[in-house]
Amino acid sequence: MIRRAVLIVLGLVWLGPTYLLLVNASRPASSYDPGRAWIPSGDFALFENFGRALDGANLTQSLASTALYSIVSPLLGVLIGALAGYVIVVLRLRHGFWWFLLLFGGTVFPSQMLLVPLFVGYSDAGLYDSRLGMILIYTAINVPLAAFVLRNFYTGVAFSIFEAARMDGASTWRIFWRIYLPISFTALTAVFILEFTFIWNDLIFGLTLTQTEDVRPVMTAIAGLMTDVYAGTPVPVGLAAGLVVSLPTVVLFLATQRLFARGLSLGSVQ
Repeated sequence: MIRRAVLIVLGLVWLGPTYLLLVNASRPASSYDPGRAWIPSGDFALFENFGRALDGANLTQSLASTALYSIVSPLLGVLIGALAGYVIVVLRLRHGFWWFLLLFGGTVFPSQMLLVPLFVGYSDAGLYDSRLGMILIYTAINVPLAAFVLRNFYTGVAFSIFEAARMDGASTWRIFWRIYLPISFTALTAVFILEFTFIWNDLIFGLTLTQTEDVRPVMTAIAGLMTDVYAGTPVPVGLAAGLVVSLPTVVLFLATQRLFARGLSLGSVQ
């Protein structure tokens, strides 16, 4: 009984910020009062506030760019990661473990350490504030996770499958494309969902590598909107924008949670 009571209290504390977000994002922009933030206003103005955010920060273009990054980069990332896992495990690349460590080792460094060299390199290469540049950086960031999961997955696949396909005359590429890629679909999907969520919610790389409205990710645009709170942007407008924009990741996870859990378990360390 005591344990249940403690869990309920902790759950309510955990849900407190979510409650504040829902209540204040839904209240009319003109009725926001910090002293009454915990009390619902009785009026539902969520979509009205979001409409004001769309117009005020031109979120439409940012949403389109974010959708592009969140789909293209994870697709490229899981494909390259699957190829890396296939080459290291199935084709038995010489010193494959050390190549894998080199590929995955970059993830031990905090993202903040990459910002200055990325900014300088992107500026010199003409990739700063470009959609191509954002796709490239998001793809590069996503490859190590995909390689890690797929390497573990392919370790559990019988090598006799590859040998039988080679005896039937299939090429190395055909074996990967027609056999190994389809059987790893669940693991690929799980990685794609994780990477989609990361890119959709990314702020730091968008702030560093973009500037114009048609290139910057949506979370960067919302951050710019929230910094204008004291210059005339009502708090409910910024909260409504953040809430509505976050819904695609929630819907995606809820729609694919069983597939997601199964894919991660298949790609777990053997």
